[in-house]
Amino acid sequence: MSDRIVLAYSGGLDTSVCIGWLAEETGQEVVAVAVDVGQGGEDMEVIRQRALDCGAVESVVVDAKDEFAEDFCLPALRANALYMDRYPLVSALSRPLIVRHLAQAARFHGATVVSHGCTGKGNDQVRFEVGIMALAPELKVIAPVRDYAWTREKAIAYAEEKGLPIDQSKSSPYSIDQNVWGRAVETGFLEDIWNGPIEDVYAYTSDPTVPREADELVITFEAGVPVAIDGHKVTVLEAIQQLNTRAGAHGVGRLDMVEDRLVGIKSREVYEAPGAMTLMAAHMELENVTIERELARFKRGVDQRWGELVYDGQWFSPLKKALDTFIGEAQQSVSGDIRLVLHAGKATVTGRRSDVSLYDFNLATYDEGDSFDQSQARGFIELYGMSTKIAARRDARLS
Repeated sequence: MSDRIVLAYSGGLDTSVCIGWLAEETGQEVVAVAVDVGQGGEDMEVIRQRALDCGAVESVVVDAKDEFAEDFCLPALRANALYMDRYPLVSALSRPLIVRHLAQAARFHGATVVSHGCTGKGNDQVRFEVGIMALAPELKVIAPVRDYAWTREKAIAYAEEKGLPIDQSKSSPYSIDQNVWGRAVETGFLEDIWNGPIEDVYAYTSDPTVPREADELVITFEAGVPVAIDGHKVTVLEAIQQLNTRAGAHGVGRLDMVEDRLVGIKSREVYEAPGAMTLMAAHMELENVTIERELARFKRGVDQRWGELVYDGQWFSPLKKALDTFIGEAQQSVSGDIRLVLHAGKATVTGRRSDVSLYDFNLATYDEGDSFDQSQARGFIELYGMSTKIAARRDARLS
């Protein structure tokens, strides 16, 4: 058996062309690995067969939807991970999962090289290759699109020359990446940041401006994990899928932003993540009810750093692993019910209920039954403001 290359295979033009091109250029056999993370679209068996028809000696399809939801989406939810306070890491979360399966396939099939179809301008090249460094540092990486200036025009010409089974008539004017956590759209007319998105851009969400009746629901969490919707038990995957449908029907989770890529350029991206954003809205509110103030303040900084690390391809880094431990500890009391209303592009929290709530009605109320001793406030303020008062006196004396 000759040396082998394991290729991260999507079934699209670039990675389909990569199969034959890699075999010709390196003399090595190519094993295609396609990972189902809930992206929908073509049947995975069709994708598996296409890889074989394009020249792969082996074609592996992995159903990783539950693994993706449990091991990658759930940690992001518990970290309230929003890059630049907005983006729910749609693509960034799937890459380390794909890397995990590439490394496993490389060991199983005796490969010495892994390959991917990323360009040199994006974040995914970093996520794939840094991940490989962490899980299988002995493997080499070939990135034809980046390393050999493999353009779309060259890919189309190669596919036509070789008679590859790729229908270019179905190609999209956009670059799209999607999974169960959300959908990312870029390029085409969106590259002009003055152009507004049109409805054709969206697939997971309906137009939020169309009048429709609101949808009310209750999400139940246990230790930061969504376990039921409207009283019916769900897995993490089922929670995301159900909310993609229900929140997506109301246009929840649309996002149009210019983001800072890791490579140093700014990029215009359009996202839709109805399930992710609905779950995150509920989870954040339940944390407000159940996490002590100082822990909550500190966690917000941890959450931001966690999201930056994952965006930057550091899923397997020591710091990210350490932050996981902190976040896991902070989630132990995040249990209860959150009621939301889905309507006109928003997921609005309208109710909170928890057996471990830190909200004390008798302390909070201004009506009869108030148990807060207001006489203690004067002394508290004197002590709390003393350092500011002393500094002010000093500054007045010196001025």
